[in-house]
Amino acid sequence: MTDTSLLHAAAPIDRFRALVMADPALQQRLSVIVDQEVFVEALLSAAADAGIAITADEANAGLTPDPLGLWRFNGAPVTSRTAPDGDWLPVAIVPSSGELAVDWAHFSGLPLVDSFFEDSLRRARHRPLNRLVRPRTPLSTLLDSVGENPPVPAGFVFHQSRCGSTLVAQMAAADARNVVVSEAVPIDTVVQLATVRTDLPIDERLRLVRAVVGALGRDRMGGAGHYIVKLDSWHTIALPLFRLAFPDTPWIFLYRDPVEILVSHARMAGAQTVFGAMSFDPYGIDESMAMPPDHYAARALGRTAEAVIEHLGLGGGMLVNYAELPEAMAMRILPHFGIAPDEEALAALATASGRNAKAPNERFVHDSGDKQQEAKDGLRAIAALYMDEPYRHLEGLRRAGEK
Repeated sequence: MTDTSLLHAAAPIDRFRALVMADPALQQRLSVIVDQEVFVEALLSAAADAGIAITADEANAGLTPDPLGLWRFNGAPVTSRTAPDGDWLPVAIVPSSGELAVDWAHFSGLPLVDSFFEDSLRRARHRPLNRLVRPRTPLSTLLDSVGENPPVPAGFVFHQSRCGSTLVAQMAAADARNVVVSEAVPIDTVVQLATVRTDLPIDERLRLVRAVVGALGRDRMGGAGHYIVKLDSWHTIALPLFRLAFPDTPWIFLYRDPVEILVSHARMAGAQTVFGAMSFDPYGIDESMAMPPDHYAARALGRTAEAVIEHLGLGGGMLVNYAELPEAMAMRILPHFGIAPDEEALAALATASGRNAKAPNERFVHDSGDKQQEAKDGLRAIAALYMDEPYRHLEGLRRAGEK
């Protein structure tokens, strides 16, 4: 049976899905429709124009909600050997029929302005188009999707966790011309792969890192601004990888008083400080299984800082203490990234600096005093054991760099 006859033998809704994926203009028309009833009307009209008979019930049945993105765990085969372009962004890298594959979502009209990439992805998943079609392509297509010259970030934001990195990202995103990607899972997956799979040639691993960063940095909104990537806290361990992949991209490392970090994690633990939450242990903590959870968290957080101290000599880095925010954004961080904000950008920065980055309806206030008051003696002892020494070292390096 030929491909054409197979397509005609498929269910009408699947034939329409194939039509959508072959027609970027139709994708664009459907992508901006948020209301399901309106979307179904548009779907039925487009299907009728193409000679595909679909009922409203069939159309609604084909729009299965997946707000958590559980579809990525189903192991389904790839849907195409060609990566979609334009407003399609990679949203997950998953096992699929014995190979790694990339899941894509359409982000038309959705700038990445949320506190985290996952928040923007959640909004995109709600769109009916992303419930109708879920493209999955081989991992190799990620390389093809960005071509020979993928977008290169103006700056990377490394951080020790709970140190103001979300505020920095939100301030950068306040200038609508910029593209800001915050802790995107596809980047983390590729960095894990590149860190663990040392059997793969380094050039191949570097191409993958450049490709996933480049694919997420497409200038979809036509703003022609700057591209900034906020990474996961453990990615300091992979600093040499990033320096090899992007030798000309400057980076910062945000850190703060260890007690204040641990108070934040005591309130709500970050996944990267919980033993076993990641697919591997990036910190090289030999005694991790025997450590109490709060000790493991502190040791992991201390290790993120130690990695920066070890790799600072690779160049391109700048240390920023949380206490310097938000003023350091305009005074130190943007200049370090080679960005000279104009009056419009400075006004946007000022507005964003007054908001709580993780709760935009609330005002930003320094909470160091509250956290110091909340800290118990036991927590202070743990901070002293695992985190104080690298903190003091970082402070010495930062002050020396300012002279």
